[in-house]
Amino acid sequence: MFDRMRVVDERPRISSAVEAESLIETVMETLSALSHVVGEETGLVKAGRLKDAMEREARKTELAGTYMKGVEQIKLNAVALARFAPEKVKRLKSAHLAFQDLIDLNQTVLATARAISESIMRDLATDANRQSRAPGYGPTATVGAGVFARPNAGPLVISKSL
Repeated sequence: MFDRMRVVDERPRISSAVEAESLIETVMETLSALSHVVGEETGLVKAGRLKDAMEREARKTELAGTYMKGVEQIKLNAVALARFAPEKVKRLKSAHLAFQDLIDLNQTVLATARAISESIMRDLATDANRQSRAPGYGPTATVGAGVFARPNAGPLVISKSL
């Protein structure tokens, strides 16, 4: 979808309704594509498919950069856009607000996934530490087994003088 989209000029000067509508539509197309990728990523993370979600990172970064350039162009031409295409400007603002809600949800899902993975790693490390301590070694070790177990009193000494 994005591959066929128009590339926005670095510093367009809007001087007609056609140019205003074209700029807004280009930014809206980019926002739509970005929203789609972020939505996919959110769904994949929710489903625990982190590897698949991470595969969207490059595309998301590319679209976000293009969108930010478009937003800058919108800001540079705000007066002309408000004059030539006020309804499309309102539509763009609404789409941007909806996108912000999507980003908030995405960030919540990512933070939850991060907290869960950190908790799992912490639990694994704790379990590994417990299992790595052999019961027969160290200051609290016992010698023998069962009812004859006693605290380790030190090394065994054998006298050869007998």
